[in-house]
Amino acid sequence: MPDPRPTPIPASIDRSSVPHHVAVVMDGNGRWAQRRGLARTEGHGAGEVALLDTTYGALAIGVRALTVYAFSTENWRRPIDEVRFLMNFNQSLLQRRQHELHDEGVRITFSGRRDWRVPKKVLRRMDEAAELTRGNKLMTLNIAFNYGGRAEIVDAVQRLVADAVPVKQIDEKAIRSRLYHPEIPDPDLVIRTSGEYRISNFLLWEMAYSELVFTEVLWPDFRREHLFDAVEEYQRRERRFGGLDK
Repeated sequence: MPDPRPTPIPASIDRSSVPHHVAVVMDGNGRWAQRRGLARTEGHGAGEVALLDTTYGALAIGVRALTVYAFSTENWRRPIDEVRFLMNFNQSLLQRRQHELHDEGVRITFSGRRDWRVPKKVLRRMDEAAELTRGNKLMTLNIAFNYGGRAEIVDAVQRLVADAVPVKQIDEKAIRSRLYHPEIPDPDLVIRTSGEYRISNFLLWEMAYSELVFTEVLWPDFRREHLFDAVEEYQRRERRFGGLDK
């Protein structure tokens, strides 16, 4: 169903300079659950509300791409019951929400490795969501699943080798064109929740000049209002890309 909430957008947000691409490390699900005496998996389930509300908030202010870190290549090291829950949860989330997001004009894409560890039923749901929404242009929701920044760069280099690109022609453009989604611009703003100050192998190539915002809010408590706060912080900064102030 469409977003039932009104969308109060702060007047202090400059709608002419909203970040084109926002990326989010959705951290703190386990701690959120543990503080309430719940199983860690309950925190992951609660994060669905945060994801949908943040997505609708991004849509409301004109963000064109939102990348969320759903499952990393390192997350396979977690207890098997938690990994199994996350696989089933992500599959059911796509099944429940893909038509809703499609109706709102959201294109769903995925970044990450499609290797033997990802269950075939999850891959099928991913393909269904991508196919259903591929013609949508209002916003791209890019889900980083079985994703690692180093793995992405390794995969890009392997594609260069497979394509027999001459050494002299290997430059940043050649590498970038072989990343998982080269059509999505680099993130202008990267948000990490839960008070951690790490990038955790997320978008290592793409975030070279991203603005980073860290918040103490645990992911299940994150809402569009926190996104708006991060966008306001982004708009207060001077982006120089290695240059000097004029």
